[in-house]
Amino acid sequence: MSVVTLQIDDQELAANVGQTVLQVAREAGIPIPTLCHLQGVSDVGACRLCVVEVAGSPKLQPACLLPVSEGLVVNTRSPRLESYRRQIVELFFAEGNHVCAICVANGNCELQDAAIAVGMDHSRYPYRYPKRDVDLSHRFFGLDHNRCILCTRCVRVCDEIEGGHVWDVAMRGEHCRIIAGMDQPWGEVDACTNCGKCIDACPTGALFHKGETTGEISRDRDKLAFLAQARGQQRWTR
Repeated sequence: MSVVTLQIDDQELAANVGQTVLQVAREAGIPIPTLCHLQGVSDVGACRLCVVEVAGSPKLQPACLLPVSEGLVVNTRSPRLESYRRQIVELFFAEGNHVCAICVANGNCELQDAAIAVGMDHSRYPYRYPKRDVDLSHRFFGLDHNRCILCTRCVRVCDEIEGGHVWDVAMRGEHCRIIAGMDQPWGEVDACTNCGKCIDACPTGALFHKGETTGEISRDRDKLAFLAQARGQQRWTR
């Protein structure tokens, strides 16, 4: 496998061709905030929280989709990046209904973690308070569109790991939302195997086990990365 050298935050690093800047940065212990990234499934660059500066380019690039190359110079920390990342998190809170105090994921939410990481204690944008539904048609699980940030982790996990293809994204703009099946109630979708992988994948309280109350949600995201690797390696214990 070919090896290239690059620079991230003034550190000279070696990487394999095919790796992304996010992968290399995390291997080197360089923190880059993410929301839509999930180990074990493909990256789509949906949240843009992992944007970095690349020498010679005026555009910010998502580290999860930026392939390494020889001589690449990347900066992951700057006042410009801090401003953009805080703005992104503020917009997430402003465009949805994220009332943490009554959410099942309170204290175990990656959106909360991101807000802390970027130093957000309030939103400078007016809250939109959209009217969104809660789908409780499934026997075991629930979907609260009010908490959804359209990271599409559930879509990718169900497609790439479980193979159920239950989830998809419908509509455009402010009406964009996650749908089950052909925009059916989740409980009516025969393709759902009741595996719960989408629950483990969700970074917020949008997908949850029925019966969980505020602050009770638990995740096993390491299981998803393990399953993705186990199929190729034929090693089914961890």
